[in-house]
Amino acid sequence: MAKILVAEDDSDLRLLVSLKLESSGHQVVSVEDGTLAAENCRNMRPDLVILDLMMPGMSGLEVCRFIKSDPELRSTPVILLTARAQAADVEAGKAAGVDEYLTKPFSPRDLAGRVDLLLAVAT
Repeated sequence: MAKILVAEDDSDLRLLVSLKLESSGHQVVSVEDGTLAAENCRNMRPDLVILDLMMPGMSGLEVCRFIKSDPELRSTPVILLTARAQAADVEAGKAAGVDEYLTKPFSPRDLAGRVDLLLAVAT
């Protein structure tokens, strides 16, 4: 069982992602903005983080940069979940240190598979 932090400002989508991951046996903490995501990363030391790109407080890219700049969090896998699918957006995500870039709409099964793959590689 992995500890996963989900940061998504859309409450329905946040619930969908959380329920899918919980049904896969993971412990999920979900928050609605980037500032809370960064605080929770610092406090809970998640095994994996899923971030929306555009959120109140800090953006998903800002949170990812925060994670990757912290020596204790640097190896934490990050999935960016976003509606922005332009090549420049994907490049910005990769430059920030995102491990996976998943565009909305997405398949919850695909998301769970990517989570499992990243967790397997990280351990």
